[in-house]
Amino acid sequence: MHAEAKGESRTARPSPVRPSVRAGSPPASPLTERQEARRRRILRASAQLAGRGGFDAVQMREVAESSQVALGTLYRYFPSKVHLLVATMQDQLEHLHATLRRRPPVGETAGERVAHTLMRAFRALQREPHLADAMVRALTFADRSVSPEVDQVSRQTTAIILDAMGSDDPTPEQLSAVRVIEHTWLSALITWLSGRASIAQVKGDIETVCRLIDLTGPAD
Repeated sequence: MHAEAKGESRTARPSPVRPSVRAGSPPASPLTERQEARRRRILRASAQLAGRGGFDAVQMREVAESSQVALGTLYRYFPSKVHLLVATMQDQLEHLHATLRRRPPVGETAGERVAHTLMRAFRALQREPHLADAMVRALTFADRSVSPEVDQVSRQTTAIILDAMGSDDPTPEQLSAVRVIEHTWLSALITWLSGRASIAQVKGDIETVCRLIDLTGPAD
């Protein structure tokens, strides 16, 4: 996904909660510049290894060597491969969000703009199927200990959809529709990765579910 958003700055809404050095718990204080640089190297190494060989190619020792950190230090940031790959997905979505905000989606309605945005995100994942498969597998394997990282992925996805809608005050019904859209988008990604859905089918499903936004919008 970095092919879509390489080198972009961080997004503004909503601000992602960064993991502390003790991953899995809310940070007591912001990471120092050195800690943040180390974390960036780790996430970059994770994405590169996953992009080359998928989930199985991401071995913690290799990530540590590639990112030039001690293995023990890596485990203090991310206590397991699943924690690491879910955090990698949030990082990839964050970079994608920056690109999407620079090039706003087209569409006459909020639903059309969201569908256009999610298909751009899908195509970014399509370009790196091994990486996409690794991140999605990590999400499906995640247990309660990975909840903070999973929540970050959800918040980032929600932010992408809300920006595409162009609404600062979505109705409660629209927010419910956003959650349904998130579930459908992830399910469509899983079925495509497993070879059970074509791109045309994914596009049709996303366009259909995104109509919920317009159906649940405020009355004129």
